[in-house]
Amino acid sequence: MWQIVFFTLSCDLVLAAAYNNFRRSMDSIGRRQYQVQHGACSYTFLLPETDNCRSSSSYVPNAVQRDAPLDYDDSVQRLQVLENIMENNTQWLMKVLNQTTRLELQLLEHSLSTNKLEKQILDQTSEINKLQDKNSFLEKKVLDMEDKHIVQLRSIKEEKDQLQVLVSKQNSIIEELEKQLVTATVNNSVLQKQQHDLMETVHNLLTMISTSNSAKNSFDVKEEQVIFRDCAEVFKSGLTTNGIYTLTFPNSTEEIKAYCDMETSGGGWTVIQRREDGSVDFQKTWKEYKAGFGNPSGEHWLGNEFVSQVTNQRPYVLKIHLKDWEGNEAYSLYEHFYLSGEELNYRIHLKGLTGTAGKISSISQPGNDFSTKDADNDKCICKCSQMLTGGWWFDACGPSNLNGMYYPQKQNTNKFNGIKWYYWKGSGYSLKATTMMIRPADF
Repeated sequence: MWQIVFFTLSCDLVLAAAYNNFRRSMDSIGRRQYQVQHGACSYTFLLPETDNCRSSSSYVPNAVQRDAPLDYDDSVQRLQVLENIMENNTQWLMKVLNQTTRLELQLLEHSLSTNKLEKQILDQTSEINKLQDKNSFLEKKVLDMEDKHIVQLRSIKEEKDQLQVLVSKQNSIIEELEKQLVTATVNNSVLQKQQHDLMETVHNLLTMISTSNSAKNSFDVKEEQVIFRDCAEVFKSGLTTNGIYTLTFPNSTEEIKAYCDMETSGGGWTVIQRREDGSVDFQKTWKEYKAGFGNPSGEHWLGNEFVSQVTNQRPYVLKIHLKDWEGNEAYSLYEHFYLSGEELNYRIHLKGLTGTAGKISSISQPGNDFSTKDADNDKCICKCSQMLTGGWWFDACGPSNLNGMYYPQKQNTNKFNGIKWYYWKGSGYSLKATTMMIRPADF
């Protein structure tokens, strides 16, 4: 807008200057007005009248002829002067007009540029408004999300508090159940001990009756005259009937009664453990497991000391025979087996597993030390022998325990302290019967 005002003012100044120059030139001659329109500007020219070109004297026809050359020359000179002035002013005005045209073109260009800039400014303003609208929408969305997250966090916190309360209640229930389990285990151990005492009494009565048989007495005398280190030697001596035989400790005269299996897989097996009816309590001390306990014809543990001494004389194999409550049977056979001495806690050593009771050994390897309720040699701070009951080669309570609590049928599932062999029946299944027996590897 200021450019238009400046241009109008400049145009007026130029025209004023031109008019003044032209007026000074025409002061001495008559005046005749001529108007020229050029664009927004209007130009007015004052020219002398033709009558002023003649003298002021009265007209005399004869004088005209006499004075005509003189007046004519004067008029011609004045007209030439006027023409020169007009020509100069016209050239000057043409220059002004040209300059005015250039200014108008420049003004038009500036106006177009200004319009373009105004349009760009409007476009930018529109974009800014759009961005502001988007920003407002995003801010509102973020606020909504924050509100939702706050609600969710509050809900999660409430759920966490509820879970903590529930876990606390469950821990209390578990502690109460553990106390009840310990009480039940103690009661069961007492009952098993009473049952064992009754079985011992019955067995003693049967022994007394059997001693009255003279044939049996003569056989026992003959048997005692021969020294056997294991049941393989008994078998090779010609005694191939299942039964109880007297074995002698290696390099010693100390004797022990053992049951010999003369039928399974060719015979010659020395039975070192048997579980079949729960008549014997296997929650024994270290000393009892060392010397052995129970009746060789029924449930018993032959003794860690005897097994350790025998298996360190030459290579032995170990066969473990298992039965479940559904009538199924399975076995695990270890091609190499021996026990370290008491100074190494009767550590078990096994190699070469075959059989149908699992492709993975349920006795953890490498060898673990033997543990009892009064000798904790396992790898768990929980004292596996006390928690799972019985003496065994526990690892961190491990996948097996054939000396655990004996549970009857329909009570033998979900029992973590029962007679278990994990890689055959799982950790919570308590087996019906087990037999562990050894034989020389070269038999």
